[in-house]
Amino acid sequence: MSAVIELRDGSLRYGTRVLWEHLELAVASGEFLAVLGPNGAGKTTLLKVLLGLAPLSGGQATVLGSAPRRGDHRIGYVPQQKAFDADLPLRGRDLVRFGLDGHRRGVPLANRAILAAVDDAIAAVGATGYADAPIGELSGGEQQRLRIAQALVGDPRILLCDEPLLSLDLAQQQAVSRLIDARSHERDTAVVFVTHDINPIIEHVDRVLYLVEGRWAIGPPGDVMTTEQLTALYRTPVDVVDVRGRIIVISSDDIGGAHDHGHHHLDVGLPSRRATRGPVRR
Repeated sequence: MSAVIELRDGSLRYGTRVLWEHLELAVASGEFLAVLGPNGAGKTTLLKVLLGLAPLSGGQATVLGSAPRRGDHRIGYVPQQKAFDADLPLRGRDLVRFGLDGHRRGVPLANRAILAAVDDAIAAVGATGYADAPIGELSGGEQQRLRIAQALVGDPRILLCDEPLLSLDLAQQQAVSRLIDARSHERDTAVVFVTHDINPIIEHVDRVLYLVEGRWAIGPPGDVMTTEQLTALYRTPVDVVDVRGRIIVISSDDIGGAHDHGHHHLDVGLPSRRATRGPVRR
């Protein structure tokens, strides 16, 4: 399948600090890619590159066949969750509508087609019952459903998600993950999903991109989330263990503590293809 996102020899640096380099990435329509790694590894910055908000330091990025550009309506974006003020005079459906005409100045027109598209997007995420309520009075899960509706209302071909499950309880995480996965399958939408915990999405993920201190590995979850692969990435001994069905990453040097990366057995139902390694030098 042809790629809708491509990075060729992609590098990103801030001064002498290397976020990642020589990154080779191709994401196909309908693919669900999880992006993992410690804080500061450049996960969010990767999304900014694809949104045309940050330039590469080296290499080339293409999105749907052209260089990334700001305001590309073919890309939906779910940002990190931030609480709305409780007294914000904004309804849920107003937030969703910004996904269609938020870039226009002045009062948006009450176009019948726009209203119908907003209603459809709200219904698709199961938010019809509270779409007319003030956004600040809704729960975190309800707000996040509406953010997803906002990202999808323009019928994007690519959906970029930046930690969309933060501050949500387990049931809300699973519901939001299923919504995004359903979109990927039903509309052949490519999903790039930045997360610190693969657990809620493991059953939906096709491949994992793991970023660590300029190095990277990409492949099916069962090939990337291994002791050998993560030891090579972190350049320190790392153990990947299954504790009651959860993948726990533990370092002898205590890499930020133990990292919980998913609820799944590595040897069950995962492809056997080898992961593609980035510039891992031991």
